Amino acid sequence: MRVLRMIFQVAVSLVIIGAAANAQQEQMSDSDYIHKAVSAAPPAVGKDATVIRVDMDKAGSMRTLRTGTNGFTCMIMGPDAMCNDANSMEFFGAMMKHEPPSDKMGISYMLRGDNGASNTDPYARSKMADNHWIVTGPHIMITGAASKTMGLTEAQDPDPSKPYMMWAGTPYEHAMVPVGAK
Repeated sequence: MRVLRMIFQVAVSLVIIGAAANAQQEQMSDSDYIHKAVSAAPPAVGKDATVIRVDMDKAGSMRTLRTGTNGFTCMIMGPDAMCNDANSMEFFGAMMKHEPPSDKMGISYMLRGDNGASNTDPYARSKMADNHWIVTGPHIMITGAASKTMGLTEAQDPDPSKPYMMWAGTPYEHAMVPVGAK
């Protein structure tokens, strides 16, 4: 129940992120939404993951489209698809609530890549001259204290084709590990 509550809190917070992409998502059938959401993970993970759908125009209401059995939750945030284990859901939920994150190691898949984010400001919603916007192709994210021991670059403008730390120096620092071409 705690994980579902956290998923809901993260989903509601993501309303802010994806308002522009909502019209396209609203046109998407539940079946197409599930297909796109689970495509963020390896097939063996996606096939047994829970899929949630956030309806941006309904005050962030969340519907579970499919209940999974492997502890991963897949969703679409704006144009990006993501699948998270329970620990990474907790990590990103804490970020959205401006709370200290857990030190538990978590993993998130974004095998469709992303459309970009600030590499220095976890709360930036668009590219600005000073927020070090970075677009990363297919990747996994490793959250929690373990990610900080990997020795990855903490550069503000890293090469996104190589592993790096996102949001270095913030409580939400995590490893970004590219896994192939976009």
